[in-house]
Amino acid sequence: MVEPERYELRERPTYRFAVNRRQFLETAGAGLLIAVASGSSEAQIGGGPGTLEARLHIGEDGFITVLSGKIEEGQGALTEIAMAAAEELRVPVERVRMVLADTDVTPNDGITAGSGTTPRTTPLVRKAGATARELLRNAASRQWGVPAGLLEVRNGAVATGGKTYGYADLARSPELAAAYKAALPEGAAVAAAKDWQLLGKPHVRADAREIVTGAHRFPRDIVRPNMLYGKVLRPPAYGATLANADVAAARKMPGVTALRDGAFVGCAAPTSFAARKALEAIAAGAQWNTAPQPSSDNLFEYLKQHAKPGRQQPQSRGSVESALFDAKHRLKATYQVAYAQHASLEPRSAVAEWQDGRLTVWTGTSNPPGTRQQLADALHVPMERVRVIVPHFGGGFGGKHTAEAAVEAALLAREAGRPVAMHWTRAEEFMWAYFRPAAVIEVEAGLDAAGLIAAWDFTNYNSGASAIDTPYRIPNTRTRFLESDSPLRQGSYRCLAATANNFARESFTDELAGVAGKDPLEFRLAHLDNERLRNVLIAAAERFGWATRRREHRPGVGIGLACGTEKNSVVAACCEVEVDRATGVPKPLEVVQAFECGAILNPIGLRCQVEGAMTMGLGPALREEAIFKDGKLVNGRFGAYRVPRFRDLPKAEIVLLDRKDLESAGAGEAPIIAIAPAIGNAVFDATGQRVRAMPMRVPRG
Repeated sequence: MVEPERYELRERPTYRFAVNRRQFLETAGAGLLIAVASGSSEAQIGGGPGTLEARLHIGEDGFITVLSGKIEEGQGALTEIAMAAAEELRVPVERVRMVLADTDVTPNDGITAGSGTTPRTTPLVRKAGATARELLRNAASRQWGVPAGLLEVRNGAVATGGKTYGYADLARSPELAAAYKAALPEGAAVAAAKDWQLLGKPHVRADAREIVTGAHRFPRDIVRPNMLYGKVLRPPAYGATLANADVAAARKMPGVTALRDGAFVGCAAPTSFAARKALEAIAAGAQWNTAPQPSSDNLFEYLKQHAKPGRQQPQSRGSVESALFDAKHRLKATYQVAYAQHASLEPRSAVAEWQDGRLTVWTGTSNPPGTRQQLADALHVPMERVRVIVPHFGGGFGGKHTAEAAVEAALLAREAGRPVAMHWTRAEEFMWAYFRPAAVIEVEAGLDAAGLIAAWDFTNYNSGASAIDTPYRIPNTRTRFLESDSPLRQGSYRCLAATANNFARESFTDELAGVAGKDPLEFRLAHLDNERLRNVLIAAAERFGWATRRREHRPGVGIGLACGTEKNSVVAACCEVEVDRATGVPKPLEVVQAFECGAILNPIGLRCQVEGAMTMGLGPALREEAIFKDGKLVNGRFGAYRVPRFRDLPKAEIVLLDRKDLESAGAGEAPIIAIAPAIGNAVFDATGQRVRAMPMRVPRG
């Protein structure tokens, strides 16, 4: 049995759970707490300007515990933050312990989303580490009567004249008690990227051993004493509302707790099998009100018919109408993007436990503070009586920002008076978790006499405004996002609507290049002032051998490219594709993708992020699509909803551009946006047919 509150890896500690901040400090050992104050919104989330956020605990054993409210869902945040702290503390990364995402212990770093950990949280950790380093140096200076400027921290200690003074000594120093309450000095100097000793160099994941040996406990592995297993009654179709449900039969079953609270109906039992049987007894007599629902067959017409102005006002420059009227060539096209599920390996899971009116939940969520607030609201308890602990979990990709499983477990646990585990099935995850929004995108453009884009009109229906603005130099532009009444529940997804917007923009840009009689690479470069985007485009094309392959065209095989920018990162991809004539499905043969996100913090982690995003992007580009009819998901299983397999992956090469002159940006999202349009453009090169929908199918015949 795993006891989460005292779970600790003895050989290589990466994180530990404690009951609260006081007990955390007791279990971490005597030492010094470095507090962080910042004017950034990241540090203000918990309590406004001037709030102190605990970041580092220096133990008498010389180990440093780093605290962050960010989560680890496979993206490498645990390792990156540990490296950042070790860099500034001047200690080996093995001397750093990590505690992530425990609302009773860690600072409120907000949601882990939008590639925000690297540009916002990591700098705060570095600043705290730099402050601790200076405290160590100044303490040694006072101890020895040596000017601090003559001392240097190396390997966690200051040494001079045969004497050493390390972090363990600092932790025992009574004169530094005031540092517990001190804010970070505004001028805390972090190391310049050119001087990094740890950052910028490859480092394997800090939790790699636990992952590969099975020692790590994911949310679904958490077990509490006397725990029950929960099941919840789901509607039979989208849009159905509960008219009546009787839980009496379930309550008569041995060991079963059944609850109806408004529209919520669930039960808990000593085994998941017993819980399922109890739920079946309830479901047999449940009555529902249903309403007609659209299907995926008429989805895109539905989205346009139900369009309405979005919160974002149209953005325009120049006069699109005049430029279109004067254009030598005009072109118009419509693109469609289907709903896609996140398909994380671990479905939603939570364990809830009540003790003395206080709720503790272990769950996989990217949003610990939001989950805490949702629990407090749903259970009608003060937020300070709710604790959320997030073990490293099996993927989210933007799909686990909400607290459904946590709320369900908490409701049943309160009713049962015992801990309850809520494990969504794969079928529940497919049907009831939110989807990446579907999109209809209409684009119209005009070319002037020189073959340059003079007018650009871009309208997105439903999916969103992320990356909706063109990165190209066009004198007359208009971009619009129109919301729609989505027939499916939709929400965040890796890079949000940037996947759809970039697919439409880069596909249409290729079409314009064809009308202008220009090479797609040359056409883009002729419109690009963004130096960073030019650099990745050129780097990808050169490594791919774009010019040579254009001359040596092979029958039935095509090449394409695309680029884009989002979250302050830039990406470009070149792709070689052949098309399966029997199915019409494109098969990528080779991809070269170049990516730049400022100064690289961990090359291994970054490469994994880029490869993972590129692979994930293949799914919706080629096969992933939510098919629904009569209010039901038709393909809600992996056998029918085809995510990329190993055999689907092309030969891939990643080119990373390291810009130590730029601040580090996040890399979890932007690498996904170039792969789909690069494939689509390669399909045209191979077949002469344009594909304007994701997933892509080439018409046969």
